[in-house]
Amino acid sequence: MKYNINRNSKISRLALSAGVAGLMLTAAVASPALAEGKKVSWDDIVNDAKTPGDILTYGLGLKAQRHSALSQINKKNVAKMRPKWSFSFGDEKQRGQEGQAIVHDGVIYMTASYSRMFALDAKTGKKLWQYTARLPEDIRPCCDVVNRGAAIYGDKVYMGLLDASIVALNKDTGKVVWKKKFDDHTAGYTMTGAPFIIKDQKTGKMMLIHGTSGDEFGVVGKLYARDPETGEELWMRPFVEGHKGRIAGKDAGPTGDPKAPSWPDGAYKNTGKVESWSHGGGAPWQTASFDIETNTIIIGAGNPAPWNTWKRTPKGGDPKEWDSLYTSGQAYVDPTTGEMVGFYQHTPNDAWDFSGNNEIILFEYKDPKTGKLVKAGAHADRNGFFFVTDRTKLTKRGDKKINKPTSLLAAYPFVPDISWAKGFDLKTGRPIEVEGQRPPPPAPGEKRGKVIKVTPNFLGGKNWNPMSYSPETGLFYIPSNDWSEDYWTENITYKKGAAYLGQGFRIHKQFDDHIGVLRAMDPLTGKIVWEAKEKLPLWAGTLTTKGGLVFTGTSDGYLKAFDAENGKELWKFQTGSGVVSIPVTWEIDGKQYVGIGSGYGGAVPLWGGDIADLTKPISQGGSFWVFEIPKELASN
Repeated sequence: MKYNINRNSKISRLALSAGVAGLMLTAAVASPALAEGKKVSWDDIVNDAKTPGDILTYGLGLKAQRHSALSQINKKNVAKMRPKWSFSFGDEKQRGQEGQAIVHDGVIYMTASYSRMFALDAKTGKKLWQYTARLPEDIRPCCDVVNRGAAIYGDKVYMGLLDASIVALNKDTGKVVWKKKFDDHTAGYTMTGAPFIIKDQKTGKMMLIHGTSGDEFGVVGKLYARDPETGEELWMRPFVEGHKGRIAGKDAGPTGDPKAPSWPDGAYKNTGKVESWSHGGGAPWQTASFDIETNTIIIGAGNPAPWNTWKRTPKGGDPKEWDSLYTSGQAYVDPTTGEMVGFYQHTPNDAWDFSGNNEIILFEYKDPKTGKLVKAGAHADRNGFFFVTDRTKLTKRGDKKINKPTSLLAAYPFVPDISWAKGFDLKTGRPIEVEGQRPPPPAPGEKRGKVIKVTPNFLGGKNWNPMSYSPETGLFYIPSNDWSEDYWTENITYKKGAAYLGQGFRIHKQFDDHIGVLRAMDPLTGKIVWEAKEKLPLWAGTLTTKGGLVFTGTSDGYLKAFDAENGKELWKFQTGSGVVSIPVTWEIDGKQYVGIGSGYGGAVPLWGGDIADLTKPISQGGSFWVFEIPKELASN
């Protein structure tokens, strides 16, 4: 299919349904089904990080560290790595391939653009079955027709669909077991993130956890728990203060504290006075982590809607007095009730679309001052700061008038020249904002406000593409970008299914020699230990291994391996299209393999302004590559 998208038109970028008009997709089982395989248990999922033969979770474990204990491929021999096989996703449905593979019992489950899933023989690449969703013509994905991955449990695999549905497939046949519609896709609701399986440690109940996408259309973000066997909704929790949740189909009360509103008056009374609150954003569209010790779901919350901060502030008020909870932060949710038991906001009353969805990686370290073990969470935000939080301090903050302790331990800049804030006050957890960096409202009679320059831009110091952690080095490996933007406010009124931004922008390069930077950061000091620069944006995730390696992909088509200690590039391979997915590694019959999806797309070519122009020469694609060190080379 040929696309004709105006890269400078917000409506064209957001309404990608125009690019899929007339497209009706059908579910299909393409090849003889594989024999009934081993079922996946909760114990298997709990031990995912310790069992390199399988990859059962998005994040390679409940803590989402994206670290493998495999070391057969290491920094001494990785230069000998070669392709084992590749598989084409086929036909004209290409666009961005942002998925992370699941591997179980010798089968790879890989999701692809347009809500597709492929089951492949991990040894040969043979297609075992294919599922392709039947999508309506009027889907509204904001940032390409991507899918970031699947979940697996029992005899089923699960994936979200672009029509605001989630589906369970038999893992051996690809046949639909159940499918549930969770909201109105014509209003902008979609699902692009990978679902996540947990077990409520209090009740023993298994749960399929997933969120919604669609902040740029003014949806109200929601987190769901479902019975993985039937798809029945167990609870739903909105991520905008004052909106009501559900548990077992009944009213579970509003999110937040009605005595401490952080949106303008009217939000809790639902009087219709506050348009922005009614369409408030906060979508938890990425994948959760799970703290099994505290029985807590930990997930990022998206940006408030609209982007225009003045539409969420009382007339004549100070935006810094109104936080627009519970958006642009990290949420802690009780799986038994669906209640939000804690929240830390990275960007209060977010005026820059910095969002807060990026993954929260759980890790532990010894406090160098006290020697005590700290159970922490790490998050590299679009706003340019790397946050370290104490995940045992679940404080439910209202606005800054409420003096409660914060879980924030550190906030380090990981990109240069951050313009919107000087840093963070560790006592209050709040940013020290730079005056004049919130785009001012349009003057009376004007259509747009004064243009200001902001760094980083709204695509962020880091976007969705997940970082990784190595227990061996104690470092985090952040796929980051150095870029800025011209930013201005615009008048906006909500219209169902239309872009709900209230701001315009133009993205620019920050430096002549690079945009993307793979950075290794020490979470205890904030020191950037090493950097590896790329001319184009980095939009792929990272993977670390006990073999001393860091893997990532590049927009110009390479899978690369770096020395985790010093950042030296040790190996690379050209896949034929830009890589914007997530590398994984696994073991079969005592041999280690590395796999990654290839196929350029995602937000950058749709939203990137001057940067999008740089990516025009990149070929479209859709394939999955598997690499090995052949026996004849391993013995040399």
